[in-house]
Amino acid sequence: MKNHVLIKKKIKPFNKYIRVSGDKSISIRCVLLASQAIGKSKIYNLLESEDVINALLSIKKLGIRYKKVKNYYEIDGYGLDGFNIKKNVTINAGNSGTLARLILGILINSKKEIKIIGDKSLSKRDFSRVTNPLATFGAKIVSNKKKLPVRIKGSEFLRPIIFNEKLGSAQCKSSVMLAAIKTPGKTIIKAKKSRNHTELIFKYLNIPIKVSRKKNYDFIEIDGPVNFRAFDYKIPGDISSSSFFLVLTLLTNKSKLLIKNVNVNKSRTGIIEILNKMNAKILLKNKKTHNGEDVADIFVKSNNNLVSINCPEKLNSSAIDEFLVIFLVAAKAKGVSIFKNLSELNNKESPRLEIATKFLRKIGIKVLRNGDNIKIYGNPNLNLKSNYVIKNFREDHRVFMMSCIAALTFGGNWKIEDKKSINTSFPMFIKLLEKLGAEIN
Repeated sequence: MKNHVLIKKKIKPFNKYIRVSGDKSISIRCVLLASQAIGKSKIYNLLESEDVINALLSIKKLGIRYKKVKNYYEIDGYGLDGFNIKKNVTINAGNSGTLARLILGILINSKKEIKIIGDKSLSKRDFSRVTNPLATFGAKIVSNKKKLPVRIKGSEFLRPIIFNEKLGSAQCKSSVMLAAIKTPGKTIIKAKKSRNHTELIFKYLNIPIKVSRKKNYDFIEIDGPVNFRAFDYKIPGDISSSSFFLVLTLLTNKSKLLIKNVNVNKSRTGIIEILNKMNAKILLKNKKTHNGEDVADIFVKSNNNLVSINCPEKLNSSAIDEFLVIFLVAAKAKGVSIFKNLSELNNKESPRLEIATKFLRKIGIKVLRNGDNIKIYGNPNLNLKSNYVIKNFREDHRVFMMSCIAALTFGGNWKIEDKKSINTSFPMFIKLLEKLGAEIN
């Protein structure tokens, strides 16, 4: 089967509604926490992507049973000490930094050594940001020069820590939080603002957690150890997956779209705030709270009067996975858009800031990049006619999806490699584009 797509036409105007897949961040957290709960947990609308399937396979290797029953997954947990780990276990996290980093937290008390590996992309990413604080709990951790593979053997004599998380990484914060619920005593975390799904799930599960919100940091206190009961959880749609369709609609003349039942947690909706500052006028409808998470339908329509933005840095963490498509809007907006301190973009599946710079220049957009800062000179009349081949982006799913949106809105004749990359996070992506009328070969 071919591993590329061909796009030769812009998408035609549309007026439709869609539902995107379950939130990936919440899906992985639910799987890992269900493996630690006491009893049978039921998880509805679990994202069935490679990253989440790898999470299920990982807990299976730790002795946890799961099965799919109709429209939910059932996971049998046996508590904080419920893993039945055999000798020489290797867990393959695939492409998922969330899985690899969070699972280290729940292995903090493992009686046997466990090896964590990943694909080529994940194996290039820094793991010292989680292995350093986890080692402070008392676990024995060995890495390959701060990268995968990582070997961890837990301790029976864990001690609580005080952790200063300075990167704005929800993965690092969450890994420490998962270790804290297994550790006697009070763990204290001072964390730079980042997505707060783990905190909200803890509260939903009645895990004792105290969160004090300051302007730039959150202070989190967890008293462990904490056993908790199995749970039922319905996962809302993923805002990151929705972002590609928000931008597709914005940049397609005479189009309207309603995306139903999406997670609109304020730590994730930076893209909506940024695009609305660029005159997008995106609306949230039917807002409600479910399991502590804000959920809504998102309405967007096309806009030919987009303007540039000097993006507030405080929005970086809440839009970190969406900047690639935000840059497409900046390319079409009137004026010069400025984005600063985006170092975390280069700590993702690929060096995204570097790739985005090359991509925008390839399609004729003037870009000035200075370290982690980027200026994008928008062209409201952008209309491509040339041939474009997009490849060598480390199989980064978000680069592939961004390229598809560019092809469908800017024009030109495109060949985009590594179609299989979307299986890590959003297998339905192409089918949903086709539902809206996209012609993709």
